Amino acid sequence: MEDNKNKDMTLEKAFEELDGIIRKMESKDIPLEEAFKLYREGTELLEFANGSIDKVEKEIIRLRRENEDGK
Repeated sequence: MEDNKNKDMTLEKAFEELDGIIRKMESKDIPLEEAFKLYREGTELLEFANGSIDKVEKEIIRLRRENEDGK
């Protein structure tokens, strides 16, 4: 995933693109080179999605700790 594309990427958009890639790769008529390209794009999207989810999880943990400390 290109850096400029990454700036506009959201988690929802990443999942939509991954869904499209999966559908294309499940097609029996896809050339091998295209399959490799799609696989590469998919792994980049997965890395982005995992990073986004990790950030959210860390923020939830931080907020929970703040809430527990405030009681």
